[in-house]
Formats: sequence, C-alpha cells, structure tokens
Amino acid sequence: MAAAPSSSSSSTFADNTDDEESFEHTLLVVREVSVYKIPPRSSSGGYKCGEWLQSDKIWSGRLRVVSCNSRAEIRLEDPASGDLFAACFVHPGQREQSVEPALDSSRYFVLKIEDGRGKHAFIGLGFAERNEAFDFNVALSDHEKHVMRESEKESARESGDAAGHIDIHPAVNHRLKEGETIRINVKHKPAGGTSMLSAGKSGGLSSSGNAKPLGLAPPPSGSGKIRSPLPPPPNDPAAARITSTLKGSKESVRRSTDSLSDFSELERSLPSKAGSGMTTSSSAAGWAAF
Repeated sequence: MAAAPSSSSSSTFADNTDDEESFEHTLLVVREVSVYKIPPRSSSGGYKCGEWLQSDKIWSGRLRVVSCNSRAEIRLEDPASGDLFAACFVHPGQREQSVEPALDSSRYFVLKIEDGRGKHAFIGLGFAERNEAFDFNVALSDHEKHVMRESEKESARESGDAAGHIDIHPAVNHRLKEGETIRINVKHKPAGGTSMLSAGKSGGLSSSGNAKPLGLAPPPSGSGKIRSPLPPPPNDPAAARITSTLKGSKESVRRSTDSLSDFSELERSLPSKAGSGMTTSSSAAGWAAF
C-alpha cells in the first residue's frame, strides 16, 4: 500500500515552483531618477513635462528594469535600503499603455503604477541625462523582442508536434538497380589539324563532287636578288673586299663591252719607233692623218 506524500515534500515542491515563477533578470539599473506628481491630462495629445512644477517632485531614488518571464517591471527603489516605492508592470503588447513619453522632452516619461490590488495612478519620471533615457527605451525594446522570439519558437514547436513530424520531402533512392545500365551518347569532336584538312578538302570540292586543284602561288625565281634586310656594319673588311671585287668585275665587264675604249688594235696599226726611224713629228702627223 503506497504511503501518502508527506507535508514536507509538498512544501518543497511548492517552493521550487515559486522559485521558477519568480526567476528575474535585471535589464537596466539607473542610480538616480526623479518622480513627479503630474496634473491630469489636459488634452488627448499627451503629457508635457513643462507643466510639471519643481515643487511637484515627490521622490528620487534608484530605477531598475527587471524581466519576469514575459512581463517587464519598472521598479522604483530606495538606493540605501532597497525598499520598493512603486512598480510599473509592462505586459506583452501593452507598452504604450504603461509607459508614455512626454511630448516636449526625451528625458521624461509618464508611468502607470499599480498597487497589485487593482488600483493604479500616473506619475512623472525624469532622467538626469539623455543617454540614461535612451538606455531605458532600449531595455524595454529588447525585452519585447525577446518575448516575441520566444513566442514564435513556441508556436513553431506546437505546430511541429501537431503535424506529427511528417516529412513532406521523402528521400528518393537514385541508385541503379541490379542489371540496369546507363547509356551516354558522346559526339566526338575532330582534332585541330584534322578539322583544317577537312575544311580544305571540303572547300576544294566543286558542286559536282570533283576535286579542284588548289591554287598556290609559284615560288620566287632564282634570278631575283636576295637583298639583305640590314646593311653591313661600317668599317667591315669583309664587306670592303666584297665591294671592291664587285666594282672591279663591273669595270672589266664595262671595258669589254665598250669598243671605243679598246685601243689595242689602234696601237698595233701604228708603226714602231725602232723599225721606221721616223721622227716624233712624223708620228704626230700620222696620228693627225688618222
């Protein structure tokens, strides 16, 4: 027979549950803020901190922004003792109803404080520095984003559990079965030289299919002079010898072909000095007669 659970175990379980529900995370701490008693809202546009008098300041102390699961709490505490002066609860999606910025300054806000028994009131909150007011806004925005991400994860988890984890993309087996083969048709491409030959042959064929002789230019004749692309270097003895030889051969050819320049026959027809005994004057006369 099972024994009934003891009262000590029940109290321990209740304490653990309370600890889990009371888990808190501090998002921001500001050492000193000011709290004002504000007049009723004059218009539907909002509150103006210029209407708050310095004599309406009712408290100054420490501010803490604490995350409690999905809810954020703005706590105004005594810096020495830690006693709670007032608390503002910011529920998910209701930030505008709990925290309202002033119209004429970025350092002042209006908080909706609650006593936990259904009663609430509106007080003015002022920061000494603008960067402190900026950090206050950032802390509330980060908490809202965190709560939104957690809710999206929870909804996705619930939708996955409801679907039963059905895989809408089942695995497909693409392996070949026994006896199956794959046939691939590959078109062979001719090599570079073969393609040029085939192109030349195809270009040389006429419409009737007969091969046409390829029209090639004749080779250069041997009688043409081969000119050196570069002149010989200056003061080259080999080039000088070749030049003198060419000049001598040209002079000999010119003399052999010129009949007027050949005086050998004329010299043979003239009488010699020893045989005729003629004087120089007769020779000159004979040359003049010629």
